Amino acid sequence: MQVEPVIDYIVGWLEDYCRDARMEGFVVGVSGGIDSAVTSTLCAKTQRAVLALNLPIYQDSRQASLAAEHIQWLEKRFPNVKGVFLDLTPVFESIEKTLPDGIQDGLTMANTRSRLRMLTLYAFAGHHRMLVAGTGNRVEDFGVGFFTKYGDGGVDLSPIADLMKSEVYEIGRSLDVIEGVLNAPPTDGLWPDNRSDEQQIGASYDELEWAMRFDESLKDEGGLSGREKEVLSIYRKYRQANRHKMTPIPAAVIPKTLR
Repeated sequence: MQVEPVIDYIVGWLEDYCRDARMEGFVVGVSGGIDSAVTSTLCAKTQRAVLALNLPIYQDSRQASLAAEHIQWLEKRFPNVKGVFLDLTPVFESIEKTLPDGIQDGLTMANTRSRLRMLTLYAFAGHHRMLVAGTGNRVEDFGVGFFTKYGDGGVDLSPIADLMKSEVYEIGRSLDVIEGVLNAPPTDGLWPDNRSDEQQIGASYDELEWAMRFDESLKDEGGLSGREKEVLSIYRKYRQANRHKMTPIPAAVIPKTLR
């Protein structure tokens, strides 16, 4: 990948989209991970106004700290960036008190955290006439669908959605993203035990990228190692289960004979 030309292309694309939409800038949720760090920096490079939101909910202190460090780094480098810290834990606690105990399983509440953040991002975006910039990469959003529907998947535009995770890291290094973010294990930050993405999925992003490219190449599976077959199975399982997130919402089209 030609890193610098790709950076310039995405920044130009963001500028054009924002201008054509007649909006003032971008809102980005900053988690302390590489995807949100790269996305927020690319948005900042447009010189449009950027709100970088740190929205902890029962957050691991290291994640919240990394998000704060990245936002401080952004503010020093880009005068158009303003950081916002808003602890959503009390709001989430109110949801926990309101929802019946019977439906508060781990996955439901993890997704609820993500959807609460989405609601908050859009509150800021709507008030300031800004666009919510998504932070999902290609293997997450269009490979395994590892995101929350109407949570972190609820965005106005996706600047890094055509980049593999490894390419996001390449761009992050070129942008001089802080070492703490570059070295942090990828995590969605939605679980009390702070589990990593790899622990949840059962495969690393490098392995998932390999599986995605393998499937797209339509190669024969003969000669694959045991681990490669296992990773391919994991990739296909997630892709099938999450296909509903990656396709348009089904609509019942009324036959003309019934009109």
